[in-house]
Formats: sequence, structure tokens, C-alpha cells
Amino acid sequence: MEKEEKQYVIVVDAGTQSIRAVIIDLQGNICELERTEIDPYFSEQPGYAEQDPDYLWDILCETTRRLIKNTSIPISQIKGLSVTSQRGTVVNLDKNGKSLRPAIVWLDQRKAKVENWPKGIIKKGLQVINMHESLVHAIKDGESNWIRQNQPEIWKKTYKYVFLSAFFNHRLVDKFVDSIGSTVGYMPFNYKKQKWSKPTEINFKLFPIERDKLVDLVKPSEKLGEITIKAAEQTGLPVGLPVIAAAADKACEVLGSGCISPEIACLSFGTTATVETVNKKYIEVIKFFPSYPSAIPNYFNTEVMIYRGYWMINWFKKEFGHKEIELAKENGKTPEELFDEMIKDIPPGSMGLTLQPYWSPGVKIPGHEAKGAIIGFGDVHTRAHLYRSILEGLTYALKEGAERTQKRTGVKIEKLRISGGGSQSNNAMQMTADIFDMPVEKPHTYETSALGAAINCVVGLNLYPDFQSAINNMCRVGEVFLPKSENRDIYKKLYNKVYKKMYKQLKPLYHDIRHITDYPKKEL
Repeated sequence: MEKEEKQYVIVVDAGTQSIRAVIIDLQGNICELERTEIDPYFSEQPGYAEQDPDYLWDILCETTRRLIKNTSIPISQIKGLSVTSQRGTVVNLDKNGKSLRPAIVWLDQRKAKVENWPKGIIKKGLQVINMHESLVHAIKDGESNWIRQNQPEIWKKTYKYVFLSAFFNHRLVDKFVDSIGSTVGYMPFNYKKQKWSKPTEINFKLFPIERDKLVDLVKPSEKLGEITIKAAEQTGLPVGLPVIAAAADKACEVLGSGCISPEIACLSFGTTATVETVNKKYIEVIKFFPSYPSAIPNYFNTEVMIYRGYWMINWFKKEFGHKEIELAKENGKTPEELFDEMIKDIPPGSMGLTLQPYWSPGVKIPGHEAKGAIIGFGDVHTRAHLYRSILEGLTYALKEGAERTQKRTGVKIEKLRISGGGSQSNNAMQMTADIFDMPVEKPHTYETSALGAAINCVVGLNLYPDFQSAINNMCRVGEVFLPKSENRDIYKKLYNKVYKKMYKQLKPLYHDIRHITDYPKKEL
């Protein structure tokens, strides 16, 4: 009997720190992987974060060429390609798909001016329901608003204003098209209906972009097009290879972690830390803050975000980790691995040192006035206690987000799946199980974002009949961390009696600090 030919898909995962090209089989195994680090951005002015889209495209091409050159897998067995990318990075394109200015990366902090909306009775109504400042915050953060105000000649020449994913799609298939699952950012998009907003809708008023400047949208797992002759020459990928819509990296992480219903929450321990659940219904965990499109068509992902998240690990490394940085160079380990060793003997609760991780002002939860806080210092505390308290504080914040999510969805979260860089730390995984008091599962692969995009690809190619079948065959649980009762009891008391009271108790002081120092500036 003739042996059945194996089938594979390629995924391009364009993150903030690197671009990966991955070959994945129908059992969810990472068969080949090429990774190229990127410069995330350059800054021409303080707070700016920009990058040349052609630089990112060149890195993508270099990475896929290397993948195709080095693989022993026959090209005929590769059936399709999907792309997942960082959220919120935007590009202005001309009619030929050429960028008119550097891409504005999602980390950018420039601010647009508020023009003639909201005003009058609408402004007063928004102030009454405590939403005016949040909407003003969104208007100021909208990159398109800034470009329109400060570079009107660029805006006039802009044929399509797109997310980075759509820029890559155009280079690959020569169409201005994107996935609904990649549409997360400051755009006139109706998240409930998962389509571009009408001129009468609030998101259009926040970001008034003409419809003809926006790309066509397809659902995740639908076909975007095929690799063109030009793209094949540049990327090394075969001409005519089907390109299937996936979703943004966070949505793909959730799918690649095997989450398909709200009983399982996906925690992302990345630059931005999030807790997400997948739902058939549109649910706003925080009122007026949307659920984002899922990587599963017509589904929604609730999300509570800790904006600076595991960025705080980099903050600690930069400010306090010089010794570990030097040691890591000598012994071939990462500084993070050495930090992990450093805290192995620090008891749960960091001997009372408790951290509130609001290192950046919030939009709604926490409020605009929020600050980070660390309380409970004593003469026994060291760098190791501080590092552990960062991990604990982030996990407390994620737990608070999960509780808020449960309350809004009405569905009890029964277990957690963890993805992102922080999932490589067993200390962080055990701590999460102890603080949440529930099993924490680590997916079989670290590359959950690529795996989620691969699931979109195989379903779109009908290699599996539906998402549940693909998840059953491609997603597996690796390690499982169960809560330790002695740790759980300490964390339960610290979380309820200390952490949950910190923001409310400190809020008046944060207001005074903001009033005295004008940081963060009040949105008028």
C-alpha cells in the first residue's frame, strides 16, 4: 500500500522583535523554523516609533528564502501560507502599494489634536457617563488623525491606509486585502458587526477615514490570493501558493493555545500582557471597550490588557540587572534565566512586597491618573524580592482581568493556557497556578501565534473540515502546573486584603500627583 504523502503549511509570524518563517505539519509540529531579529523601530523625535515597511518586507523575504533553501521537505508537500503580524502598526500606501512614509509602529506615543468632535451636548453627555476623556484619548492616539493634521500632503496621496498585515498581503498577492482578524487598532471599524464603520457611527467620528482608503476585508481562513511571480522571486515561495487569511498575533496565540470557548482563558505573557477568552457573542468586558475579532470567523475575543506587561521585565533588566546581563554573556544563558534562578528561594508573596503594575497611565481600567506602586518595603528586601514582586503584581492584575471577564461573560473560567515569552519561566507558571488557584497549561509549543495561523491555513485549505477538528489534531498540552495549597493560601490573602485595595486607596494620591506634576496630562 502506498504511503500517504505528508502535508505542510508555511506561516510568517511578523512580531515586534523578530520575523519568523515556520513550516508546520497537520499534527501541529514545528518542523522547520527560521528567525530573523529586527530593529523594532527608530525614533526621529522623543516618543516616536517608526519603521520602514520595505525594511520589514526585506527581512520577511530573507527569512522565507532561508527557510525554503534549508528545508528538506519537498515544496510540493507545502499546501499554503498564512501571515500573522503585530497589531496596530499602520502604513500609508500609494496606488502601486509603495509606502509614502515610514510605518507608525504600535509603540508610538505621538498625539494628534482634538478637532471639532465631540462638542456641545454630545461632549456634555460623554462627560456625564465618564467617557469623554477616554474618547479624547483615542482621538489623540489615532495615527491617521496625526498624519492628516501634520502631513496633509501624505494623506492626500494615500491610496490605501492599512495595517502592516495588509501591506504584506499586497506584496504577496498583489491585492489590497486583509483579514477581519487582523483589524485591531485606531481605525473606523465596527467591532460588533466586524465591518468598516458607517459615517454615522462613533468609530468613524473618532477616525474619519474615507472608505475608499480602506482595504477589502475577508474572514479568517478565507483565501486572500496566491503568491505572484514577483513575490515568488523575492520570497523564494512557489508561484501560485494559496495565501489564506489568519489574524493578528494575539488572536492567533489564543487559537494556537487551543482556546475555542470561554471556559479556558488564554494568558499572554508578552510585551503587552493580556487575558483573553473566545466567545460567540460580542461582549464588552469594560463598557465601550470592544471585543476584538477572533481568529475563528464570526467569533470575538474579550481582552483585558496590562499595557506595559512583561515590558517590566526589560525595565528591571535595564535598571537593576547589569550583573545578570554580563554573566549571561559569559555562560550562554539569557538574563531572564538568571533572574529566574535568583528568585527560586524567595517565598511566595515576596515577604510582603506588593506591586501594582500600572507603569503606564490607563484609559479606563485603571484610570488616566494611575501610577505604578510598590508597597511593603523592609530592610530584608533585595533585588530578588523586587523581581518576584513584579511577576506577582502582573499576575494579580491578570487575575483581576479574568474575574472581570467571568462576571461579564457569565462563564466560569476553569483553566488557563499560557503563551508568550514569560511562559518559558517555570517560576512564572507555578506562580500563576497558585495565584489563580487553578490548573495552568503550557501548550506543546512556544510558537502558539504561528500555530494559530497554521490552523487558519489548514481549515481554509479544507485539510481539516472545521476548527474543532484542527485544534483536536494540532494543539496539545505540554506541562501542567497545579496550585500548591500553601502558596495559594498566602496569595489569596495578599490578593484580596492588599492588592485589590491598593488602587482604590492610592487613587486620591494619584489625582494629587497628577494635579501637582501635570503627569499624565489631563485630556481637556
